[in-house]
Amino acid sequence: MTPEDIEHLAALLKARSGLILGADKTYLIESRLAPIARKEGFANVAGLLTSLRTRRDEKIIHAVVDAMTTNETFFFRDKTPFDQFKSDVLPVFAKSRVSGDIKVWCAACSTGQEPYSLAMMMDEARAQYPRMNLDITATDISERCLEKAQAGLYTQFEVQRGLPITMMVKNFEKVDEMWRISPKMRQAVKFRKMNLLDDLRGLGRLDVIYCRNVLIYFDLETKKRVLEQMATMLADDGYLFLGAAETVLGITDAFKPLSGMRGMYVKNMAANASLRPSMPLRAAGAA
Repeated sequence: MTPEDIEHLAALLKARSGLILGADKTYLIESRLAPIARKEGFANVAGLLTSLRTRRDEKIIHAVVDAMTTNETFFFRDKTPFDQFKSDVLPVFAKSRVSGDIKVWCAACSTGQEPYSLAMMMDEARAQYPRMNLDITATDISERCLEKAQAGLYTQFEVQRGLPITMMVKNFEKVDEMWRISPKMRQAVKFRKMNLLDDLRGLGRLDVIYCRNVLIYFDLETKKRVLEQMATMLADDGYLFLGAAETVLGITDAFKPLSGMRGMYVKNMAANASLRPSMPLRAAGAA
């Protein structure tokens, strides 16, 4: 791989997904793009990257971007954001939401474990909050991940990562060597393809946004634009959940952290008064 190949790949990934590719990611490039190179008939990854520079093949570009995005996830990942939703968000909305509906967006949902965790948690809390309903929309840039999420089919290893055994028995059935989540849980989540660099406002007004372990892959400008667009979409009394290693501090004043609530943010109303709805970061068809 030449420096020009890697530089072009980095520019392509940033334009299409916001992902920042470090100069030390040669092994990652090789391991993730080798299957695509073989499938498309290239002798090696270097040949694939040269092709990306010399001709525009949208099918291959989509496959490369999909392969290079990070899709690490598991059920009830980090636990705290789910505990906070149950102990701090549900009681508040039980009083303030007359309709009983809470609109939740799981951004960059990968293969679906996060939104399904929320759906199962809400099902467990149904007796305590019989009037409450989670309207969950889960999005990702990866068609491959979304197909798996919609199928709701997971390996033994995947269902054992973070999922309590009682929930597994209640909500999954064995299908050969795999486990499929119940139709009830699959119907509780709406999946759709979405790029965080695009106009997000089609999702409408939201009560809760989960955008965890995604912004760490973006540069400062991209983080700011994504967060400020989210701020225009979130209800004034809504909540934003970020990953444990993420923060809004030094990026934007659109949100402020909740004291004592790691990873949990609310809108900074004074700052939001001057915010205009953000334009998408990526023009359609951008390189």
